Formats: sequence, C-alpha cells, structure tokens
Amino acid sequence: MSQFNILFTSVGRRVALIKNFKKSLKELNLLSNIVTTDIKINAPAAFIADFQEGVPHLSDPDYVVILKELCKKHQIKLLIPLIDPELHILSLHQQEFKRIGVTILVSSQETNQICSDKRNTYKFFKKIGVQTPEILNPEEILANPEAKYPFLIKPADGSCSIGVTKIRNARELEFFKDYIPNAIVQEFVVGEEYTLDILVDFQAQVRCVVPRLRIETRAGEISKGVTVKNPALIAAGKKVVEALPGAKGCITVQCFLTLNNEIKFIEINPRFGGGFPLSYQAGADFPGWMIEMMLGRDPDISIDGWLDGIAMLRYDDAIFVRKEMIA
Repeated sequence: MSQFNILFTSVGRRVALIKNFKKSLKELNLLSNIVTTDIKINAPAAFIADFQEGVPHLSDPDYVVILKELCKKHQIKLLIPLIDPELHILSLHQQEFKRIGVTILVSSQETNQICSDKRNTYKFFKKIGVQTPEILNPEEILANPEAKYPFLIKPADGSCSIGVTKIRNARELEFFKDYIPNAIVQEFVVGEEYTLDILVDFQAQVRCVVPRLRIETRAGEISKGVTVKNPALIAAGKKVVEALPGAKGCITVQCFLTLNNEIKFIEINPRFGGGFPLSYQAGADFPGWMIEMMLGRDPDISIDGWLDGIAMLRYDDAIFVRKEMIA
C-alpha cells in the first residue's frame, strides 16, 4: 500500500464529499490520512477526518504560510479548497506548494477571475458563443414603463444564492438595486435548472460530464436532484469548460434548459459543488480518477460513463461529540 494524504480546506459541512474520497482511497488500496481545516472548530466534516486543524481566516496574511506548514506536518500530496474565496488566493501559490510536493486542485488565476465575478462570466459565455441571460441596466428598465417583469437581481461576486432575488415590479427593482451590494440585473429565465459536474484532467482535457437536474434547493444548494444523460447538455458543458484557460479538477457549471430546448449558462464554480455526491453515487468517481492520474495511471473514463436517473434526496443528519471538543 502507498500513502496518499489529502488536505481539505474550509471543510464546513462537506461530510458526504469526505466520505466519497475515503471510499475511493480504500478501493484503490491506498493508505491515507484525511486532514481538514476550518476557522470553526465545530465544523461537522472535521469530525470524520483523521486529523483536524484550526486555521485563521483566509484574509490573515499568514494563511498560506500556515497551510504550507500543515502540508509538511501531515505529508500532504493533494490539497483541495472547497469555498470560492480561497480559489483565487491558492491559484497564485501553486508553484510554492508544488516545490514541497503538494498538488493544489485549483484552476488557473485567469479561470478563477472569469468565474468569481458574474460580469466576467457573462463576457466569457458571450465570447465563446454560448447562450446566457442578458445583463440589463436597472435605470433603463425603470425608465421604461413597458418593461416586462420579472427580472433577476444578484450580487456579481456572490455565491450560495445569497442575495439572489426575483424582481416582480419597478418598486422592488428600485429598492433592491441599492440594497444588494455590487448588484447585477439579468433577464429572468424559465426552464429546468441543471448543474453539470465536469471532470478536467491535469492536461486540461474534459473527461466526464454529469448533468444533475435541480429538483429542489435549500440555502442555494441542491437538496433533491437526479442525474440526466442528456447529450446536448453534456456537449455544451464540455465546450464551455474546454474554453476555460487552465481549468483543473471538478468544475461545476450551472445552466437552464428552456421550454424551447435552449441551453442558457448562468454560472461556473471551479470546485466541487455541494451536490457532487449525487454524481459520485451514479458512478462518476472523480476522486478516484484524479488520484489515479496523480499516481501516473490512466483510468478508463467515459464522458457519459455513469448511471442515468439516479436521484438524491438529502436530509439533515448529525454528528455527536463531547462539548470539550468544540469549546
């Protein structure tokens, strides 16, 4: 058995994802320690790891230095950030970690800039020739008495659906355009909403695409969903991610399939999404495949080699610990 230690940062509630990685490591017959970091010592996912480490907020000037020391301490081979604000920061330090034998599962600085601001994402979609909801000028809408509501307003740099609001009339638009920080207004799209889990190898090649229909969401994250083997969605997702410069790992792309079968892309998150365990359960073993690639192997991966029609119905669960463990 070889030793393959992994560090997850900002682990929060990502219990299912950690379990996915543990299962894949076991199936590959690899000895491994899973190490997690978070600014909160009561992060649930930390309690299913082998080791947990407290860290300061990522805005701390020593944050990256502390992560490097933890990687050395635990002999980490793979570092996986799990929240958007960390992606840009860690993309700037990939070579530093590589020098100590650590691969960061993070895309290039340019890709993170495209994905972190929805105005940049909109321009990217336009540039590569895929459909996306138009970004509109709120003052022009307010000046037009014949404007056709609803519209959608959201923070340009937001995540987890925080601040995403349906605008039904001029009065709401007048209020929310100033209430929501750094707001953009978009046309309101009606249709089925999909999240695409897309695996990109270390040579920037798309290897697998799993569309997940979002049946129900809670706090911006899928709570009920189902895998859908739609060739048009798979091809469109592949096109989008292959156009990203220096994409790597799991890229999460969101889009709508309209009533006219038009695919309109709305967002890209270059990291594991909260609903990825559904794709994993359907047979898309992104964790195992990426680890095999790092070990110099070439896993047998088909772009649609996963099970269609697998549904996920998420529910609340709990981890029980002694109070002194979270004090």
